[in-house]
Amino acid sequence: MAKNVSTLTLRKYKEEGRKIVALTAYDYSTAKILDRAGVDIILVGDSLAMVALGHKTTHAVTMDEMLHHAKAVTRGVENALVVADLPFMSYQVDVTQAISNAGRFIKEAEAHAVKLEGATDHNLNITRRLVDMGIPVMGHLGFTPQSIHGLGGTRVQGRTADEAIKLLEDALALERAGAFSVVLEMVPCTVSRVISKKLKVPTVGIGAGPDCDGQILVTDDMLGKYVDFKPRFVRRYANLDEISTEAIRQYATDVMNRNFPNDQESFALSKEEEDELIRRLSALAGGRN
Repeated sequence: MAKNVSTLTLRKYKEEGRKIVALTAYDYSTAKILDRAGVDIILVGDSLAMVALGHKTTHAVTMDEMLHHAKAVTRGVENALVVADLPFMSYQVDVTQAISNAGRFIKEAEAHAVKLEGATDHNLNITRRLVDMGIPVMGHLGFTPQSIHGLGGTRVQGRTADEAIKLLEDALALERAGAFSVVLEMVPCTVSRVISKKLKVPTVGIGAGPDCDGQILVTDDMLGKYVDFKPRFVRRYANLDEISTEAIRQYATDVMNRNFPNDQESFALSKEEEDELIRRLSALAGGRN
């Protein structure tokens, strides 16, 4: 029987060299599938803004929308560690705002941890405060989607020695602040390898090479369900877009050709009740004459 994954479990996996498996989920049924498959971390990512809600960036998703989806995910999970993304402008204003919104994820949605992007002084202070309150925090460095405009687009981070040292310093600062893990996104392999070796807490990579302590992808990308674009670092393990389109076309054909539903997919009256219904309908029709 699978055991519940905790932040201590992830630390143990790093020490043992056992890779951590992470994916995103935004709904109950997907969360159940991931949990049953043995995924260690299920992230309710703000990527739902794009994948589930159709926005161009992650900025548009609100705290209430994130809570709505996080609640659905936690209902479907028994073993995995559920991490909820603090969306854009839900923690940047001040520490009080950050504590309040992080607390809502834990209290209302029953998530196990929260994630925030960047390692500014403000974010490090938030991390310390939340950890002191018993709310685990996952950091996120490298390409941080909430800062896409400030970064000048979707660009690999840490391409120079100076940038790489800054990423390492930020990762160590997050660790000192109490973060239980750090996501590294779109970072050169050498840089992620160095950071992963220096940190005591596990790193989880996305477009950061094979030497991170774990890997995460957006589930809809990995399954070929979201096809608006395909990042270089995504490997598709299925093509649900094509499979689903073909299935729906077949359904439409069966409906139009009266092949669906068939007798086994329908419900019938008993012979006696059908005869009685016909008799009464006939009597009603006669009464109107």
